[in-house]
Amino acid sequence: METRVRSRACACVALLLFALHASLGHEHIKVQEEEETPEDVKWRSPEEEQGKFRTPEGEVRVQVSGRALVPGVRTQDWISNARVLLDGDAYVGFIREDGGFSVSDVPSGSYVLEISSPTYRFQPVRVDITATGKMRARVVDYIRTSAVTRLPYPLQMRCAGPHHYFIPRETWIWSDFLMNPMVLMMVLPLLIVVLLPKVMNSSDPEMKREMEQSMNMLNSNQDLPDVSEIVTRFFSPPKSHGRPGGGARATVGGAASVRGGAPRRRSKMNTAVTYSE
Repeated sequence: METRVRSRACACVALLLFALHASLGHEHIKVQEEEETPEDVKWRSPEEEQGKFRTPEGEVRVQVSGRALVPGVRTQDWISNARVLLDGDAYVGFIREDGGFSVSDVPSGSYVLEISSPTYRFQPVRVDITATGKMRARVVDYIRTSAVTRLPYPLQMRCAGPHHYFIPRETWIWSDFLMNPMVLMMVLPLLIVVLLPKVMNSSDPEMKREMEQSMNMLNSNQDLPDVSEIVTRFFSPPKSHGRPGGGARATVGGAASVRGGAPRRRSKMNTAVTYSE
């Protein structure tokens, strides 16, 4: 009788302990789940998982994401000075170590996404965001603005090459010397003079006759007046035929001699009169 009572008491105690352990374990698991899943993550919708959410005013905001790649270069070597610019500097993002980037809290509209890096160049991309949060990416073409080249999303920004801030110094090469206009002007006539007699058949009598006629024409042209000589004569001042510096004195002296000669004629006339008397 006592053994039955003891066994029943042990069974009741075991049931109580099991129930207490089960209740404590359930509360511990519940608290652990609450710690692992905060309220903002637990109730996040699929749209919010993609970076899309609505503001209290009902406006849709999205997150623009992508990846920037530079072939052959580690990402850690160039991302420290790189920035992701959306609509100029209205929205700025940073590049992670794996090359990924994201720009959050972007409203609907049309934006130009650029990666600003002092070392490498990236082609800009236009991102169009609709009022419902849908995004479309295309290549920016400032020349053909109507052309649309779609790009996949998330964006894959590939490097277009390094920046060239300095123009390399030009080196001297033979092609530049040979293609110089002055060299061509000297070499081509020389080649014509040297090669033309070899190409022409000098034993042909008709060819000889034509060459003689051309030489005669050149000789006849030598008798023509030179144009430069004609121009020089036309613009040069006329030459004076008198003696330089002595003409005026000679004239004055001559005038004096004329004045002085008149009395002499009178004296001769007087002597002639005396003789006649």
